[in-house]
Amino acid sequence: MKPLAYRMRPKNLDEVVGQQHLIGPGKIIRRMVEARLLSSMILYGPPGIGKTSIASAIAGSTKYAFRKLNAATNGKKQLQQVAEEGKMSGTVVLLLDEIHRLDKTKQDFLLPLLESGQVILIGATTENPYISISPAIRSRCQIFELKPLSSSDASSAIDRALTDKENGLGKYNVTLTDDARQLLIEKGNGDLRATLNSLELAVLSTKQELKNEKKDDSTILITQKEMADSIQMKIQNFDASGDGHYDLVSAFQKSIRGSDTDAALHYLARLIESGDLISICRRLAVIAYEDIGLANPAAAERAITAIQAAQMVGLPEARIPLANAVIELALSPKSNSAITAIDNALSDIRNKKIGSIPANLKDAHYSGAKKLGHGVNYLYPHDYQNDWVAQQYLPDNLTKATYFQPKGNSKVEQRYKAVYQNLKQMQSDNLSNKH
Repeated sequence: MKPLAYRMRPKNLDEVVGQQHLIGPGKIIRRMVEARLLSSMILYGPPGIGKTSIASAIAGSTKYAFRKLNAATNGKKQLQQVAEEGKMSGTVVLLLDEIHRLDKTKQDFLLPLLESGQVILIGATTENPYISISPAIRSRCQIFELKPLSSSDASSAIDRALTDKENGLGKYNVTLTDDARQLLIEKGNGDLRATLNSLELAVLSTKQELKNEKKDDSTILITQKEMADSIQMKIQNFDASGDGHYDLVSAFQKSIRGSDTDAALHYLARLIESGDLISICRRLAVIAYEDIGLANPAAAERAITAIQAAQMVGLPEARIPLANAVIELALSPKSNSAITAIDNALSDIRNKKIGSIPANLKDAHYSGAKKLGHGVNYLYPHDYQNDWVAQQYLPDNLTKATYFQPKGNSKVEQRYKAVYQNLKQMQSDNLSNKH
């Protein structure tokens, strides 16, 4: 027998759980279906929230043939069969799971079919299509993000499954206690597939236990205990390479940047549970220099030491040095003056504000350099008091450029700021006097 989640898959849009921003009255996918003007689309979101269900409902609400393939496991031959069917019937709706894994050969085969309308593609993916899907496919599809299911959405789906006698569990006369329902919804974490399949396991296993114990199984009561024993625990509804992972890494960095230690530790714990030590270490190194930077260089250095220790010992012990680093970085003064400085400089480069290198700074270590004026009149700073002398280093058209704008958010950065501003002023004054 097929799993409950499969059997309860909607046959039309009215049976879809949640996603009212797309399939509710007057919303875009419903408008497409009602107007018989379907276009190719990509549905993305966490597992188990209705991507395949919506595709099935769309197909069930139209006259078009519906086929389902997987971009990773199905080859070009299967795509050709769909194409032939599209030629004969006019149009085929193709649900392509894991569309982010579509290789170039299959992609090149699909593109003209999408252009001609022989195939209406509904791509499904857990990954952000703007990151993981090729522009050629993306440009030919509308992109819709599916939202995590609310508790009320999950509860209504549970009720439907418990009352449906044909495809659901209606024939078992099941009663679900409130705390069992709450546990099921909570641990399902928005994954309706896991929720419904856990419900079915609880019902069928309880029924079997009643039979074994020769008790009355005409009514089945599911308590919190039975539900806890049957539930498919989901700590996170994404994998280490999925879109949810990028959101988690983003929340991690923003919590440290915002000096919220508890939030930073929360997201660190979730990242640790995902097992992706590489991403944690890379992101923490970026945070140390991007968000703390010159406000506390020592903390940045200690973060790198903590990262090295974490990589050396591995998980689970890696959590200890990582926690030390995260707490210190979250509580450190913050400054983005370094990243802002280099981005300001890069902006000039990308906008063609470059200019010629002053002749006295050019390489003079080859025969004929002096004839070109290269290195001539270069002033060697170590020959002067305090190892500094005023001379022009920037191109002529950029002598007024000021990329570094220190904030002075700590005593360390205040010192850098004072030295920078003093040197800048001395250079400006001396060069002005020479001219």
